[in-house]
Amino acid sequence: MYELLVIAAFVVTLAVVVLRPRRADAHCDTVEGPTAQDGLRALESGDLDHALKWITPEGEAELREVFELGLVVRELGPEAREVADRWFMENLVRIHRAGEGAAFTGLRPAGTPVEEKVAAADRSVDEGDLRPLAGLVPAERWPELERRFAKVLERRDHDVHDVDAGRSYIEAYVSFFKFAEGHDHAHAGHGHGH
Repeated sequence: MYELLVIAAFVVTLAVVVLRPRRADAHCDTVEGPTAQDGLRALESGDLDHALKWITPEGEAELREVFELGLVVRELGPEAREVADRWFMENLVRIHRAGEGAAFTGLRPAGTPVEEKVAAADRSVDEGDLRPLAGLVPAERWPELERRFAKVLERRDHDVHDVDAGRSYIEAYVSFFKFAEGHDHAHAGHGHGH
């Protein structure tokens, strides 16, 4: 009976979030975005450290609780696993956005288009090379972009269990992405905004 109540609570929460109106807002708000993908890594491995880097210390206790419940529900079957995964990713992104001081409008589905600069910045980080952003960022911004990109690269290969190093990487990553998009400021909170 308890298991059915937990599943019902997940389904109701998911329905409220999914049926809410959305607007295209942030790279981290997509199922295929880096925040949700790190959330899936955490669920698959049973190791929350994969996702904690996206969360401020103030949000950590809440995310741990959601993670533990999600792991329990995942064991109840394929449908429950799907609901638990979505519920965890939604909460991970919501808590991440709250740490930015930014609104959360829901997790956008796979295939949601992202801005060309964001896709190019993703490729740059993946490839360790700024060339994908060539021509997309004005020349006068390039020196600062290079400086921010260097910070991303120097912090990228942190130990997944060193959450502070992971958070330092995310701070550099978000700063780089915001600048690549044309924003010079950081959001409230710990400066994560993208």
